[in-house]
Amino acid sequence: MKSIASAASLDTSTLNRTLLARQFLLKRTRASVADTLTHLVGMQAQIPASPYVGLWSRLAKFEHGELSDLISSRAAVRTALMRNTLHLVTADDCLSIRPVVQRLLARPYRKSDPARLAAIVAAGRAIVDAEPRTNVEIGRLLSRQFSGYDPIALGYVIRDNVALVQIPPRGLWGASCKPILVSAESWLGRPLSTASTAAQVIVRYLRAFGPASVADIRAWSGLPALAGDLEIMRDQLRVYRDERGRELFDIPEGRIARSALTAPVRFLPEYDNVLVAYADRARIIPSAHRDRVKRQLGRPPVLVDGFVRAFWRLRVTEQRATIEVELFDRVASQHRDELAEEAMRLLRFLNGTGASHAVKFTRA
Repeated sequence: MKSIASAASLDTSTLNRTLLARQFLLKRTRASVADTLTHLVGMQAQIPASPYVGLWSRLAKFEHGELSDLISSRAAVRTALMRNTLHLVTADDCLSIRPVVQRLLARPYRKSDPARLAAIVAAGRAIVDAEPRTNVEIGRLLSRQFSGYDPIALGYVIRDNVALVQIPPRGLWGASCKPILVSAESWLGRPLSTASTAAQVIVRYLRAFGPASVADIRAWSGLPALAGDLEIMRDQLRVYRDERGRELFDIPEGRIARSALTAPVRFLPEYDNVLVAYADRARIIPSAHRDRVKRQLGRPPVLVDGFVRAFWRLRVTEQRATIEVELFDRVASQHRDELAEEAMRLLRFLNGTGASHAVKFTRA
């Protein structure tokens, strides 16, 4: 099959600006929180506060309560999806994407006794639907029914084979509690989709992260054997090549940004998907800093001129709240001023307007 367009070449700078534009990191969007979550195909949420920072960096106007209200009203949920990692997604996306990624989550159980696995899953579902439970509690209760199995392992069996969501107050701004789980179907009052396909998820990914290679899509989703899906879709997609000649797929209407566009400073949260959505991360992490960033994905990064060139951290004492910016290398004076201004705005978002705020620069 032929693709819609011939394989034009896209350099790293062009891919960087295109990613930033599609992620609302080139220009903040005025879209709603729900629409932004939908466009981004959710946000990583291992750290409860991370989606708040990620949305603040992408939305022209954003208040903490807007996201907390979505979680409280069950319009958004925290659940394991792509790469079997915790994501914050809309309720609709939870129900539609989970069946697609289930083939990833079910892989460790391919050699299990089907009847015994089905019995354990059914018992686990009954436990969480009767009363929301922690993962430890689920495993402990199951171990009473299925002796000889490790309780922790049983808890993970249910996590992997039942679509579980973490219920509030987990994930609400300013709240703190351990993850308590219930099935998505019970919490949302609707069944999982039976019509979702890998092709639909691939198109969603390309809209927010493309153009991208087969390996990139696999790295983002965690799904194996996607080459066949892309071949079936090829005549519906545009195809480019990167500087190394690798094929990059894109949706037909996907806009390619100009490499000369100015990229503003952006503070991102831990594990932001722009860092982990590609097998080749050159479009967002300079090669000189790739190993450092990959080793420390749990540290929130800073984009300077579109690329990760610093980490940041918040330190709060009784006297002052400080954002420390750890620069990887020397930056131009205008970028340093922009970093300080953006950090102060972030401080006001994170710590209110009445506190004493400061920005501190260090070198890695």
